[in-house]
Amino acid sequence: MVQAKALVKRFGEFEAVSGIDVEVARGEAFGFLGPNGAGKSSTMRMIACVSPRTEGDLRVLGMDPDVDGPHIRARLGVVPQQDNLDNELTVRQNLQVYGRYFGLSRAHVKRKAVELMEFAQLTDRADEEVEPLSGGMKRRLTIARSLVNDPELLLLDEPTTGLDPQARHLLWDRLFRLKAQGVTLIITTHYMDEAEQLCDRLVVMDKGRIVAEGSPAALIAKHSTREVLELRFAPGEQESSARTVEDLADRVEVLPDRVLLYTAAGESTLEQVHARGARPVSSLVRRSSLEDVFLRLTGRTLVD
Repeated sequence: MVQAKALVKRFGEFEAVSGIDVEVARGEAFGFLGPNGAGKSSTMRMIACVSPRTEGDLRVLGMDPDVDGPHIRARLGVVPQQDNLDNELTVRQNLQVYGRYFGLSRAHVKRKAVELMEFAQLTDRADEEVEPLSGGMKRRLTIARSLVNDPELLLLDEPTTGLDPQARHLLWDRLFRLKAQGVTLIITTHYMDEAEQLCDRLVVMDKGRIVAEGSPAALIAKHSTREVLELRFAPGEQESSARTVEDLADRVEVLPDRVLLYTAAGESTLEQVHARGARPVSSLVRRSSLEDVFLRLTGRTLVD
């Protein structure tokens, strides 16, 4: 569905994307994971045929965006980072008007709007204006609108940013359903739990480069331990406490607010910490996540 080789995007002297290689297979959910400024959105804009590449080769649906941009865009669905709905129109009108941009008949978009409102769980709001809807409802409507042309490839740029947990999980369910219907998904996110939930395969990006690629489980197995022990100490005690326990784990990361001990057995390691006389204010044993992978590869957290 997408093939990029040595793909580069520059804005003046700034290189946002630095020679990346990416392949996305039909029917998979593929993710770009990384902090803000990593180059994720710049890559997505090139794939969406709205930003020309500076260097390298890019094929989307087997075509060259520089030559076949309109034909590619006709077969894409795009969910931008910020909702760009027509707030003065109703939910139904947003879907019908957008469908007409693709040259679809009035009768077709009328039927399609009913189908998409049901998919997005917005049927009861069909004839209400968009402005007063909640953030989660607007996001679902934005996704529903991106499906009006029955796209083969759906691009989602930070799809759940700003949503509460319940709205995020409802949105995840909608995306699972799309994937089950055979739609190929490309998702950018800086939420590691979202990437683990949604993506079959992903790349970790940092400063315009790909630093790792694989399934979430494979990346965690390769770059982290099974468990992580998080210790919080009183202000000013982080560094000295970390030195006291650093030999108890495979790896230790000292963050501004906590110390992370990477270990195969978190509870056992916590007992050893207490035996050393260290007294954390709080402790937590959890499984390793993609954030730990990113921290290992780049030396900073996803929220930096």
